Amino acid sequence: MRPRLIFNCFSMNVVSHIYHGTWRHPRSTQMNFDNLETWKELVVLLEKGKFDALFLADVLGIDPAYNGSWDTYIREGMQIPCNDTGALCAALIGVTEHLGLTFTSSIMSEHPFSFARRMSTLDHLSKGRIGWNIVTSATHNAAQNFGFDQIVEHDERYRWAEEYMDVVYKLWEGSWDEGAVLGDRLNGVYADADKIHRIYHSSERYRVLGPHMCSPSAQRVPVLYQAGSSKVGREFAARHAEGTFVLYPTLEGARKAIAESRQVVVNAGRRAEDLKFIQGFSFVVGSTMEEAWRKSEEIDQWVSYDGMAAHISRDMGIDLGGLDPNMTLEQSNMSGVQGYARMYEDSHNGKKAKVSDLVKALSYSGRIVGTPESIADELEKWQDAGIDGVNMIAQFFPDSYRDFIEHVIPVLQDRGLAQREYAPGSLRQKMFPESGGRLPQRHAAARYRGAFKGTAEKSAGGTGVSWQREPAAA
Repeated sequence: MRPRLIFNCFSMNVVSHIYHGTWRHPRSTQMNFDNLETWKELVVLLEKGKFDALFLADVLGIDPAYNGSWDTYIREGMQIPCNDTGALCAALIGVTEHLGLTFTSSIMSEHPFSFARRMSTLDHLSKGRIGWNIVTSATHNAAQNFGFDQIVEHDERYRWAEEYMDVVYKLWEGSWDEGAVLGDRLNGVYADADKIHRIYHSSERYRVLGPHMCSPSAQRVPVLYQAGSSKVGREFAARHAEGTFVLYPTLEGARKAIAESRQVVVNAGRRAEDLKFIQGFSFVVGSTMEEAWRKSEEIDQWVSYDGMAAHISRDMGIDLGGLDPNMTLEQSNMSGVQGYARMYEDSHNGKKAKVSDLVKALSYSGRIVGTPESIADELEKWQDAGIDGVNMIAQFFPDSYRDFIEHVIPVLQDRGLAQREYAPGSLRQKMFPESGGRLPQRHAAARYRGAFKGTAEKSAGGTGVSWQREPAAA
């Protein structure tokens, strides 16, 4: 029997997430994204299929990235409107029992003190089922919505992220010692003041005295995810992330990139298996291959070319609007797409990639079409290439998930690739059974455990506090 794969449902609190245009299909309920019943139906289905987590993407702004305008994004509901993902996860805590609830939050959108408090609260309420996808935001409008003229330069955003992580780690791991909460009814002592500490954080962007206003939750630190593909992003993930979301176009590409990334994790002082690689896939399931391909062709009829082109334009920073779909990428003279053009030629016997091929890549990348058995065969190959899990994208919401759960999950369970029952404990315990629910000592956050012992503030009103004190432990 093989080790099981992690299965996440990848979605977004919007009308149109990735398969733009398919929300129009009469079977899709995605247009009702702002109705809690829509999401309750989904998470009940996911728990029936023993999925590990719901993972919600997010955006904080809309750039005029297609045809020099934002009209296509608004007309097609392409990630606008976009409701708050954390609020949705909070609402779903009481509807679920085992499902992890992971949402995206940018370092730009919330001060680390209030964010740490919010995450601890959610982790308490969910009994340890919260995850955080760490992002730095990449659009100008997102930056402009938080007081900047334009997006902060790429590498500087990651330096900012390191500072942000430093603050939340100090609050989650260093402010409250083990055993600080006594709950002593007889003597009227809820917590031990000597085991609760200020953190004395002072850095370029933040001054946080502490203490953390929440007692330690089941996980203390939410399960940490990150999806950066740049060199700096991969190094950040190697230091901090427990799961990284990837979208490799080929098995061999995945094999090579995962092996390289695991070495970066080891170089950061962690074990290679400390970082789980979660590959993005969509699935089209049929009782026969012919039926599966007919269903795949039906999807193509609903997909919006403009919506997909607008998505690619935003993500790549290249406006594809106005370009002839039949123009080759070579003729377009756009430097940012030539790498894709070469990759396409290599995998299509030298055939030149067109603008339409680039646009369709978003729809076809990671799409597996087949019977339950052939899909299971394909996932075995991807597991052999190094992936640890699946981030499943839906074409038709929620029918794509229902088809997969009803027809493919039983086959995967028979092969040991999917769990039959949930393991006990927190989201981290389910993903890393040996962890006991806490980050291992080799993780960057662990250096703050016990770092502030003996520094409990005694002065009235907190006056006279020195902000220069360094942690006692490294």
